[in-house]
Amino acid sequence: MDRDARREMMVKRVAREFKSGDVVNLGIGIPTLVANHIPADVEVLLQSENGFVGIGPAPEQGKEDKDVVNAGGLPVTIASGGACFDSAMSFSIIRGGHLAATVLGALEVDQYGNLANWMIPGKMVPGMGGAMDLVTGAKKVIVVTEHVTKDGAPKILERCRLPLTARGKVNLIVSDMCVMEVTGQGLVLKEVFPDLTVEDIERATEAVFTVSADLVEMTA
Repeated sequence: MDRDARREMMVKRVAREFKSGDVVNLGIGIPTLVANHIPADVEVLLQSENGFVGIGPAPEQGKEDKDVVNAGGLPVTIASGGACFDSAMSFSIIRGGHLAATVLGALEVDQYGNLANWMIPGKMVPGMGGAMDLVTGAKKVIVVTEHVTKDGAPKILERCRLPLTARGKVNLIVSDMCVMEVTGQGLVLKEVFPDLTVEDIERATEAVFTVSADLVEMTA
């Protein structure tokens, strides 16, 4: 399975976490792709921290509106019933506990549910943005990330080494290898990609985890 196919499976799997009526924030990067894969029978209100609710699928090529972009600056559509507002209102929604879930990327995440996903001094990587507010205000935090770095180093660690965005807030990790749940007893491997084994996950993961008795093959 190539990289694009893995990413599509990841975001489809994340989209299955939502139920009708949820207000959900999608972070920059891979999380934005979730908007294209919400099941047809689920009515979710997607919120963008730059100031609107009602994110729709990506526009058709050539029909982009330069004034309608998500928090990452990518063209999006606004679904019927959507609304635009200023940053104060946007972060009142986030900080006020009105988000059922937030979906973010990660530089590192660990077995205790700690998250590091912001700027490393001297490096050209994403800034913090509203991530601290999002992971603190949302009822559920879903991290969607590639399992290892470009150099092959694990991103799911025993302890985060980079400056933390938040402590103990991550609930679910969806990577390009597996799905792991963060519990009070540590990480639990719940699903694996069709072409991988538990041993493959162990080799690519620094964190300690247990294998669910109900382990299944991951599906989109």
